[in-house]
Amino acid sequence: MAKFAANLSMMFQDVPFTERFARAAKAGFKGIEYLFPYEAAAEDLAALLKQHQLTQVLFNMPAGNWAADERGTASIPGREKEFAEGVQIALKYALALDCKQIHAMAGKLNKQFTPEQQRECYIRNIQHSANVMAEHNINILIEPINTRDMPGYFLTTQRQAEVLLKEIDRPNVFIQLDLYHCQIMEGDLLRTIERLWGKFSHIQIASVPERHEPLLAGNYPWLFNKLDGIGYQGWLGCEYHPAGHTEDGLGWLIKAQK
Repeated sequence: MAKFAANLSMMFQDVPFTERFARAAKAGFKGIEYLFPYEAAAEDLAALLKQHQLTQVLFNMPAGNWAADERGTASIPGREKEFAEGVQIALKYALALDCKQIHAMAGKLNKQFTPEQQRECYIRNIQHSANVMAEHNINILIEPINTRDMPGYFLTTQRQAEVLLKEIDRPNVFIQLDLYHCQIMEGDLLRTIERLWGKFSHIQIASVPERHEPLLAGNYPWLFNKLDGIGYQGWLGCEYHPAGHTEDGLGWLIKAQK
């Protein structure tokens, strides 16, 4: 049976971040993910996980100046030191939260550099982060993000991620397969899942085009069954914006967990 993780950066938005742990557990989630943990102390978050018997499934490495529209530094030449410092910060939180997967955001295309310069920088940085995290049995994830929601992002398709994965050549680097982004950019979700089998370790879900509850996309119940059938053992991250009050839209979760 599929395991679902609530994304606390998007769900339960009517309460402060630290109160969302209790809400997620009460709603029936066993795992959580979110964008960034760094505004809270790692020990406080660890206590919340223990209190509510939740698994920390995933979070992002520091991603530059988010308020200034930066979306990661992994592909930005000249910021390798900042990226490496972010690896250490993420590692501290990962160990405290017993989190085994960290997403390293690539960043946006930058006209100061050629695409090849950014590509080489990205590969080196991901290799470095993977080497550090491998000592602690932690995976690094790379995620293609659609060009509509995040124009100018460096990594946009699963095909691109596949090629990069081969060049990065680290056993603890996997694709973070967000089916919302994939549907917008490429579609044919089941065939993509089959093609990428063994190359991804985390899946995220949301309906297209509004990024709401997965029940609004008719193929998700079918995909959940297919994933069970082919033996997917990872988590399904619910990275969506609830159409209304979060709990009011969780009928799909009740059905999926039967």
